[in-house]
Amino acid sequence: MDVLTKLEVLADAAKYDASCASSGAPKRDSIGRAGLGASTGAGICHSFTPDGRCVSLLKILLTNFCLYDCQYCINRRSSNVPRARFAPREVVDLTLDFYRRNYIDGLFLSSGIIRSADYTMEQLVQVARSLREEHLFRGYIHLKTIPDADPRLIAQAGLYADRLSVNIELPTEVGLVRLAPEKSSHTIKRAMGSIRLAQEEAEGVARDDAKRGDGRAARNAAHSAASDAPPHAAPAAREPSSARAPAGQSTQMIVGADDANDRTILQTAQTLYGAYKLKRVYYSAFSPIPDSPTALPAQAPPLMREHRLYQADFLMRGYGFQAEELFQDDGDLPLDIDPKLGWALAHRDTFPVDLNRAPQRIIARVPGIGMRNAERIVELRRLRAVRYQDLIRLRCAMDKVKPFVVVRDYRPATAEAPSEQLRRALAPPPEQLSLL
Repeated sequence: MDVLTKLEVLADAAKYDASCASSGAPKRDSIGRAGLGASTGAGICHSFTPDGRCVSLLKILLTNFCLYDCQYCINRRSSNVPRARFAPREVVDLTLDFYRRNYIDGLFLSSGIIRSADYTMEQLVQVARSLREEHLFRGYIHLKTIPDADPRLIAQAGLYADRLSVNIELPTEVGLVRLAPEKSSHTIKRAMGSIRLAQEEAEGVARDDAKRGDGRAARNAAHSAASDAPPHAAPAAREPSSARAPAGQSTQMIVGADDANDRTILQTAQTLYGAYKLKRVYYSAFSPIPDSPTALPAQAPPLMREHRLYQADFLMRGYGFQAEELFQDDGDLPLDIDPKLGWALAHRDTFPVDLNRAPQRIIARVPGIGMRNAERIVELRRLRAVRYQDLIRLRCAMDKVKPFVVVRDYRPATAEAPSEQLRRALAPPPEQLSLL
């Protein structure tokens, strides 16, 4: 099979993995130094950095052969799909060739399990090592780790990759046992734990180096001032690639493959964030696959469910919400309104919020006001009272904001309106589905 055919098969096989964002990668380039590539260029697979830049990643599997028979996976052992396999050198050459053609800024590499977990992990590490050490590639590298692999191999991967990910796949042990009996949540979490410990160790070394460097720089400066001689250079900073996966680790959960509800999914995500310091949890709506086992649902969940989970996840990471706060009666997020509005309608005793008096963290919980605007409102009221037109100038989502705030020249007429009435008024109108 030629390389282009392999690329077609293995790029398509990788599309089900959502956890490929490049946010958090260290700034690194080859300007004025040896090497090739950069992880900071503006921009296959598109991801976004924290400041909004778009970067393109070559997103492929090393192989879609797999020893495992996870029922939700199109590349499972029993699946009747075309199979292909790259040699590590082919992946290296493709990455470099695509970079030179300005197609990509980095690589996202995952794989099915071949021969053994250790053998597969060795192949993934070989690709990253070759790019970094042989070709001095300074672009972004994200490696999907194999949880059952030797922890020393996972540690090696962290030396070369910007980000590692260990997919937990399903939010409960029960679901994993039923649909992926060859996997173990204990093994997956152990791999996550080893990555976190390696990161903490690297961070501790970096802090110690910084302290020693600052101290030596201060001594050199003092010596220079006394002797009128040029100061000795402080030790060079460590290369970002010498850190342990400096962009952190992520994971993915499949939504709708089992009967886990949104409450369970977000509680699992909250635990993972706290226990393993994950950068991101990604949610992927289950997609029915050809000849799928009877244990799987025949239909995909609504994509809006995936979207609401991402919104709720952002509220937990950025706004200080706890998973339990986002649910009232049942265990699923409403599809017709966003989770923040749902929380506000369930906690009417908190509203309306006086924007000239309330703490910033409370202002940020108002529907239609984000963290940045909450900060701007607090800064503005130090100068003068906040007025209705100020919210318009800040481009707050006024339809959502109006029922929940009080300012100098505005008080909502609907402050006492029942929550159901407000919900009907604020929920988007139903849309006619296209027949084409």
